[in-house]
Order: sequence, then structure tokens, then C-alpha cells
Amino acid sequence: MRAVVCTAYGPPEVLRLAELPTPTPRKNEVRIRIRATAVTSSDCYLRGLRLNPNYRVMARLVVGWNAPRRPVLGMVLSGEVDAVGRGVRSFRVGDPVFGFNRHHFGAYAQYVCWPEDGLLAARPENVTNEAAAAITFGGLLASHSLRKADLRAGQKVLIYGASGAVGTSAVQLARHIGAEVTGVCGTTNMDLVASLGASTVVDYTVEDFTDGQQRYDLILDAVGKRRSAAALERCQRVLAPGGACVSVDDGTPKLRREDLVSLGGLAAKGQLRPVIDRTYALDDIVDAHRYVDTGHKRGNVVLTVP
Repeated sequence: MRAVVCTAYGPPEVLRLAELPTPTPRKNEVRIRIRATAVTSSDCYLRGLRLNPNYRVMARLVVGWNAPRRPVLGMVLSGEVDAVGRGVRSFRVGDPVFGFNRHHFGAYAQYVCWPEDGLLAARPENVTNEAAAAITFGGLLASHSLRKADLRAGQKVLIYGASGAVGTSAVQLARHIGAEVTGVCGTTNMDLVASLGASTVVDYTVEDFTDGQQRYDLILDAVGKRRSAAALERCQRVLAPGGACVSVDDGTPKLRREDLVSLGGLAAKGQLRPVIDRTYALDDIVDAHRYVDTGHKRGNVVLTVP
């Protein structure tokens, strides 16, 4: 099978196309023929080992010293079940599926074997592979963050980084809950964020949201503390009594299969719009990573797998 191998930690050029053996599913595993995946910020952080220096040694011990032990990156996939291992009961050959796996990786390839009881769900027939790949990463992290903050209908939420993968999902999911949403993004993305359901959009390049009079029950940092720390230094000033500031970098997110199923259902009903900035073929993986590294993507970057 064709796959992309991460040969070392470093810039996008460390990624190489290779021919690898097609995996065979073990007990309780399904083999998935991947049709689409996504280049996430987490993929790029791992490829470049762009971590706090205090964590780099630990990361090398866990993930691999000179290169990832699991050299095929990619946490998100959409495709169909191609084969099943012994004991599999949830899926059959031919079932359309989509999912996420932050430990096994392997989605930058034509085939991968994942456990049937992981973050894997049936893909609704009217949701394309590209759309499913686009909603999974950001949708799961946004679902976790909004649930962690116990966001409820009628509350006010500000989403910092509303035009990224997590942010575009968070805006829509918060509106689905019934919250009033303020989105913070750059000038060129204001119309996009408004179209997703934000009632107010703040351009961070010309305005500091912490200088406003509005008070929020939740401020959600959807871009991570590496990029948001300075902007959120004064966020306490605009929190309502009992309000919370939550970051996607806070601890290890508890991702649930029920959220994945819900995301698919919302997308099928047109209530969750996948935001795809660019689509690349798997062969153009280096260009895709270069683009995500700029930090200016709108929503998601999707890879199609031939």
C-alpha cells in the first residue's frame, strides 16, 4: 500500500511517500480503506516535535527517540471497512466509517487497522469522506471543551480562534446548544465566522476583546496556549461571575464515541458545516504540511487518498 512515512522530527520535508505492506486486522480490529484524512495541528506538532523543551525528552521516550516509532502519522480518517478481524461485531465489510485515533495514528495511508471499540463510527451516507474528515478533529475537541465547561442554552461564550479547525466546530456546536456566540478571528475570516452562527465577530488585529463591556460565561481558547497566551492574559476582566476560561491545551481531552456519532448526525442534517480550506492529494503531503505550518488555515486541510 502507499503511505507517508515520517523519517525524522523536523520540517515537512521529513515526510516521504513509501510502499508498505498492507496490514492484516487482528482480533477485534477492522481494516479500513482510507479515502480521506486531514492534516491537523497535532500532526504538525508531532512531526516537528514542537513541544515545550521540558516535555521533549519525555515525548521522545514515549513516541520515539529519533523519529516516531509509528512512522505513519495521521489521526483522522474516513473510508470504508475493508476487512474484519476475529470477534468483530460492530462493523461489516463495506460499512462506511469515520474516526479518530491519537495513539495509533496511521491515517496517512491507503489502509490502516484500528480497534472496533475505539473512536470509530458509521459515516452517514449523505456525508462525504472529505466532510467527515473535516469535522472529526475539531468537532471532537470542541465537544469536549464545551462539555467540560458545562455550556448551556442562553449563556454567552467567546471563542478565541474561531476560524480554525476547533473554532469553526465550536461556534456551530455552541449555537446548536443555544448559546450566544462571539467569535474572535482575523480580518479575512470575519464573514466565515459570522456565517457559522456567531452573533458578534471581533477582529483581533484591530480590537482587544478584553477592553469590551460584554461579559462571558465561557471563554474558549480554540487555538492553544502557544498562540493565545498573550491575548488571554486579561480574560478574567470579561468573565461573568462564575465564568470559566478553558483552553484546548488544558490536560488530556476525554474524547467520546458518542460525540463522534453526534457530529456525523449533525453533519447529515446540515446542522454542522464542514469547513475545508484546501484539499490535497496524499502525494502532496509536504505541501499540505507546509500550508498548515503557516498557522493561517481556515477550518481544515483535507487529504484525499487515491
